[in-house]
Amino acid sequence: MNVRETYEELEEKFLSSYAVKSKDSLGRDYIEDKCEIRTDFQRDRDRIIHCKAFRRLIHKTQVFLSPEGDHYRTRLTHTLEVSQISRTIARALKLNEDLTEAIALGHDLGHTPFGHSGESMLNKLVSTGFSHNVQSLRVVNILETKSNVYRGLNLTKEVRDGIVNHTGSNEPMTLEGKIVRFSDRIAYINHDIDDAVRANIITIDQIPNEYKRNLGYSHSERINTMINDIIKNSENLNEIKMSDKTLEATLKLRQFLFENIYYNKTAKSEEHKSDFVISNLFDFYMNNMNKMPKFYLDLYDKMNFNKEEIVKDYISGMTDRYALKLFRELFVPNPWDK
Repeated sequence: MNVRETYEELEEKFLSSYAVKSKDSLGRDYIEDKCEIRTDFQRDRDRIIHCKAFRRLIHKTQVFLSPEGDHYRTRLTHTLEVSQISRTIARALKLNEDLTEAIALGHDLGHTPFGHSGESMLNKLVSTGFSHNVQSLRVVNILETKSNVYRGLNLTKEVRDGIVNHTGSNEPMTLEGKIVRFSDRIAYINHDIDDAVRANIITIDQIPNEYKRNLGYSHSERINTMINDIIKNSENLNEIKMSDKTLEATLKLRQFLFENIYYNKTAKSEEHKSDFVISNLFDFYMNNMNKMPKFYLDLYDKMNFNKEEIVKDYISGMTDRYALKLFRELFVPNPWDK
């Protein structure tokens, strides 16, 4: 019995009957030989961590565009916080921690530069619309590749399902995916408060006392309350849920964030500039597709994608700084030096 088989046997003995066992995975689109050391979900996690899209998350906005401080969240640090919260809940409920971690690490791979502002602008520009969860699935299915035989990372169906359904109207098919869906919300509600206080957008005193009494008076207390509530109310159930009281307080706190942070004039003051960058890059490449990198031109030639899809893929994959660099190169005159 090799290392993987030993681990799979441990899963059978230790994990909940509601957990997805690695050996019972619905599998990959392209059959591969099993790894002797890692389970299928562990391999998926590693493929996500080593892909280029994951590395680019470090230079993608979470909420605040081009923040000067070193301690503001980026899309990468958000992803790591979602992963940590997800793993804690999965471990406590004896669900598959490796599957949960893989979904969490991959859930935002398709996010645009400039955060939700970039996503909103691409949604306006692309005739079929744009959502980052669908794009994240496209990243792992098509835009990242590890083989000359097929496109994509060839992840298991459970991981891909969790990635595309971490937000939106459809629920993930696994409890592990449902954990990530909750954890994403827990992470951004709490770290966006933290960042907004740091940026002097709000003060802690502005948060209604009702929410603080029910959830906690500090960043760590609120996260602890939400995590423990999910564990307590989901234990030994084929469901992931919060109590009505905690869920109501969480949703009200989320609404407070929209009203006081996400729609705040100071926080949004630079968004018209990022919209201008995205829209001009989109128009330029729609009219000058030959200027795009060879990778995207090859996709256009070989996979019968339309021009709009390819331009959308290119722009959504950009980091904030790369998008600004391209914009300057394309639209800002170089100083005359003769």
